[in-house]
Amino acid sequence: MQRIEASKKMFIKKNKEITAKELKLIANKIRQDIIKMLFTANSGHTAGSLGMADIFTALYFKILNHDPANPQFEERDRLILSNGHICPAQYACMANAGYFPEKELLTLRKLNSRLQGHPNKLDLPGLENSSGPLAQGVSIAAGYAYAAKMDKKDFTIFCLMSDGEHQEGQLWEALMFAGNKKLNNFIGIIDRNNIQIDGYVENLMPLEPLRQKLEAFNCNVYEMNGNNMQEVVITLENVLKNRDKTTRPSIIIAKTAPGKGISFMENKYEWHGRPPKKEEAESALKELQAERERINESDQ
Repeated sequence: MQRIEASKKMFIKKNKEITAKELKLIANKIRQDIIKMLFTANSGHTAGSLGMADIFTALYFKILNHDPANPQFEERDRLILSNGHICPAQYACMANAGYFPEKELLTLRKLNSRLQGHPNKLDLPGLENSSGPLAQGVSIAAGYAYAAKMDKKDFTIFCLMSDGEHQEGQLWEALMFAGNKKLNNFIGIIDRNNIQIDGYVENLMPLEPLRQKLEAFNCNVYEMNGNNMQEVVITLENVLKNRDKTTRPSIIIAKTAPGKGISFMENKYEWHGRPPKKEEAESALKELQAERERINESDQ
């Protein structure tokens, strides 16, 4: 816990020198929080939340220009979550970054809680959009990026999206708009975990060749292992470095393992929308604590 708190202070002071090891420890804490939240709620989406914990951690503690003490400051970067069902990972990062007390995480999906099953921006300072219907977040992000261009604002709009929502036409219309309007301030991150609630994506409605489709819509496309913290940070920093050298939106295909960190959950679509039961939560937390010890003993 002391290392996590130290990392948090480094981040809020805008010190970008936080190490990969510190980020891994924070991501591990995020995963433990997710398990506790979903078990307590007895409801929610486990696999995608765990799989995206590394990317959310890198964004909130290393990449984004934001301030938990002043969530609405004008020049902040905007993080739009299109696949809102993985909001437990976002809530956990926000709490650990200082947007609201960590104890509030255990109110997830409870009556009168600010932490709804899908985010409501009117309830929680620091959320940039309300989400639920898939693909709509991409349209919101593209519109936000276009408005920023019109207003000559220099912040970046990050849009997190699932691979499954690429089965919807609205998403492709939004990308077509972003490419046409040369929205180089739009950075999309696709959670390419190959699962959706009723099976594996490529068995239900194949997306491949995904990269070529995105390139045909006038996007710069990058690929990364979304569960390798060093690779996540390097890729995000590289995309930001190249942002003003292009006139195209950028899309990162992040290959992640749904249920990452929990051996009996990884890569199983059945955990898409299922919370852990008591024994499963205890087993999951035991695995995560063992992983935490391995991170602490490692050199990086």
